[in-house]
Amino acid sequence: MGANSSSISELPENEYLQKLSGSEPISENDPFWNQLLSFSFTTPTNSADLKLLEEATISVCKSLVEKNPRTGNLGSLIKVFLSRTKELKISAECQNHLFIWQAHNALFIICCLLKVFISRMSEEELQLHFTYEEKAGPSSYGTECEDLIEELLCCLIQLIVEIPLLDITYSISLEAVTTLIVFLSCQLFHKEILRESIIHKYLMHGRCLPYTSRLVKTLLYNFIRQERSPPPGTHAFQQQTDGGGLLYGIASGVATGLWTVFTLGGVGSKASAQLEQCSPLASQSLLLLLVLANLTDAPDTPNPYRQAIMSFKNTQDNTAFSSSNPHAFQINFNSLYTALCEQQKSDQATLLLYMLLHQNSNVRTYVLARTDIENLVLPILEILYHVEERNSHHVYMALIILLILTEDDGFNRSIHEVILKNITWYAERVLTEISLGSLLILVVIRTIQYNMTRTRDKYLHTNCLAALANMSAQFRSLHQYAAQRIISLFSLLSKKHNKVLEQATQSLRGSLGSNDSPLPDYRFWEMSDCLHVSETKLRHAQDLNVIEEVIRMMLEIINSCLTNSLHHNPNLVYALLYKRDLFEQFRTHPSFQDIMQNIDLVISFFSSRLEQAGAELSVERVLEIIKQGAVALPKDRLRKFPELKFKYVEEEQPEEFFIPYVWSLVYNSAVALYWNPRDIQLFTMDSG
Repeated sequence: MGANSSSISELPENEYLQKLSGSEPISENDPFWNQLLSFSFTTPTNSADLKLLEEATISVCKSLVEKNPRTGNLGSLIKVFLSRTKELKISAECQNHLFIWQAHNALFIICCLLKVFISRMSEEELQLHFTYEEKAGPSSYGTECEDLIEELLCCLIQLIVEIPLLDITYSISLEAVTTLIVFLSCQLFHKEILRESIIHKYLMHGRCLPYTSRLVKTLLYNFIRQERSPPPGTHAFQQQTDGGGLLYGIASGVATGLWTVFTLGGVGSKASAQLEQCSPLASQSLLLLLVLANLTDAPDTPNPYRQAIMSFKNTQDNTAFSSSNPHAFQINFNSLYTALCEQQKSDQATLLLYMLLHQNSNVRTYVLARTDIENLVLPILEILYHVEERNSHHVYMALIILLILTEDDGFNRSIHEVILKNITWYAERVLTEISLGSLLILVVIRTIQYNMTRTRDKYLHTNCLAALANMSAQFRSLHQYAAQRIISLFSLLSKKHNKVLEQATQSLRGSLGSNDSPLPDYRFWEMSDCLHVSETKLRHAQDLNVIEEVIRMMLEIINSCLTNSLHHNPNLVYALLYKRDLFEQFRTHPSFQDIMQNIDLVISFFSSRLEQAGAELSVERVLEIIKQGAVALPKDRLRKFPELKFKYVEEEQPEEFFIPYVWSLVYNSAVALYWNPRDIQLFTMDSG
């Protein structure tokens, strides 16, 4: 390829790629490899250029698929790369730019080819292509192929965990992570969850297995460190601008390579700007970690990468590791906590936080003991606050994180002791000073109200209410606005209840054929009353059941606060008294009579004291009377109910949710990776 080439679309005509994918076998020692691998290339980052690269690679791959059984050139390329990686560590220490540069280029070509191979053939066919050797056909199939795939996978892992991360090694480290993601991407092209994958088998057994904990640890540290991509010109072969293209200076005696002239990415393009603001290696490492952690268990052994994530400890933890877990390791929890707090804007970081809190008791204990818990909780609340801008999976993860945290009574107490100033992202009302606990209540209630009017997702409702219920016994010094919003939510539910009840009544009356027909009291409806109701009309009865479950839960939350911390929450009592008429219709309702006893008693008790104090009372005077009354109210007059406690439990076969979710993140967020959306089978583009 000459120095005048200027676009990706010309790659299929490149003489070196044509030779690689041609009919002539190329031995591992042929000087051709030096020529092939001596190119400078700015990896495309915007979707248009990535799509062009994909299309150009496909045409080369078609020829290689056809000719490789006779030439074995794919295997030769991989062996050339493997031979060069043996000296990588020394090359990094000696600042041997040329050696690292060519090794990176070899891996880049392998990754591009593999991505197309994997998207267009089964794992068995891919495995077969690793068996072909120079002038050999399918008859050479045997352990050679397994050895070559395993050797390449093992080599990539060794490269990630053993090569020091320097400016000159950053690109090849990133490429190794990317290639492992590509190796695992076969899942994208299957609707069903892969449970017996050839690549999974290699990663969970044999030569790769001893590196499990080191790989997980390195990927976590890549995420923690957020190392930015080194600026252009930090490698040996600086690209120089000439006539709008990118020309590379190349050492004398090294032939012109693949991509000599490129204008890619577009100056100031959105994708490039985003990459400059973050670390491609950190982002890609986190995606690989999530993919590995969510691989399904092998028939004979649990996923070792998940085992490693479940069991690692703090570097300051001196307790002995269990002998039953060979994958345990230590990591700096303070650094991990800081990174998790700073990176919560991304789905990936939120999913990692969820996994660690749910699966690793050491991390969960550490996080709950932090005295700066607001640094973690505030970004999670901001995700929920901007629910309209987030995908539903991200909202679910943020909400489940809150649910897990609220399972701890210490957390529920401490959040009311953290006072925040000027929450700028909360737009409904200026909050100059509010406790973290009150803000959490406000955001969760706002999420419930959004869900009621938009998505109507029962799962979301359930988890929001469960988090509030877990906190309710420890509500302390609720902000007046938080107290108002609790009662306002109940008011909204009450109106919703009346509307649904009216619709259900009309449906039943219509089914009886007369608008004047007397109806049984809705509170004592039985299934026999609904026999003649059509499926559409029956839905109203189901809606009524759902809304009454939610109302019951809200009454239990209010009751829990009144029975456990009445004297700490005068603002809630004030809001309750101000809207006392809301509760009247539920006093005699058979579904709510028991839970209404305490609420009715509190309303009656404080209403009486306010009446005795006279009319025209100021807000301050009312609050003073409430505080005095809270001390005077005998605690034994309030009926005790079981403590409200909800614990998050993953549903059966969680992989059915998490694996498509993780791969949708890879599809949308992976650096410099493009897959044709028409080829994706695992999820629809809406969910991706």
